[in-house]
Amino acid sequence: MGDKFQYGGQAVIEGVMMRGRQKLAIAVRKPDDEIIIEERPITSITQKIPFLKLPFVRGTVMLFEALIIGVQALAFSANEAAEGEEEELSSLEMAVSISIAVVLGVLLFVVAPTAIARLLYGFSTVFVNIGEGIFRIGIFILYVVAISRIKDIQRVYQYHGAEHKVINAFEAGEELTVENARRHSPLHPRCGTSFLLIVMVIMILIFGFLGKPELLVRIVSRIVLLPVVAGVSYEVLKLSGKYCHTWLMKIIIAPGMWLQKLTTREADDSQLEVAIRALSAVLPAENSKAQETPDVSVG
Repeated sequence: MGDKFQYGGQAVIEGVMMRGRQKLAIAVRKPDDEIIIEERPITSITQKIPFLKLPFVRGTVMLFEALIIGVQALAFSANEAAEGEEEELSSLEMAVSISIAVVLGVLLFVVAPTAIARLLYGFSTVFVNIGEGIFRIGIFILYVVAISRIKDIQRVYQYHGAEHKVINAFEAGEELTVENARRHSPLHPRCGTSFLLIVMVIMILIFGFLGKPELLVRIVSRIVLLPVVAGVSYEVLKLSGKYCHTWLMKIIIAPGMWLQKLTTREADDSQLEVAIRALSAVLPAENSKAQETPDVSVG
């Protein structure tokens, strides 16, 4: 298609957020069936500090920026989907929300499995580290299954599928229409769900070099090395998207694609329309590369 930038985004409440080079767009279907589009410029710290664009560094930057943008997009969509009945979050409330999300994520997916692995200390170091990784993946899957029972989350999963279908249609060089998007898969190799699974596998490989220290040192080492894990995982994710059609990469990304079946649902035509509106909004003015931001993962 000539445009090598990898577009992506995420599902939000009754809508989809898409990111381009210089701006993002949030499309939300309101209760009266109107689709509202919110466009915002993207300002990345990598534009001021080029060093942060380097491989194995950009992954950590992308992760934190995506978290901030994602929370903001969710807050906007929740407000619009509720017809403005809820007050928008202030900057302080936003910062608190992001901080709580990060802390809970670290406690649930880093500290908890590390502590549980302490029960395996009578076995070899390799067995303990692999066991910790299995506990981490198991907790993640249980978490995804548990929240999938929430009705509102099921709707978000449908929009997640819509986002993937539209991105797949776009990357196939097809016109962005509901009919074209409908034919595509709700799964995508650059999905954030796949990224999280890659993170957990990379954790096993990196943490395996740390031996079998005492619990406190073990927990601290995991937290300190999270930026390294994120950086390596991001590069693996980018490669999976670029070479997803090779047999080796298909094998590597298969578990992540399977896991996406838990976080995506088939979208209806109205949801596909919302996703198309979001992606279309970031495409027209995407010719200039003067302020290019890092490629983004898909939902």
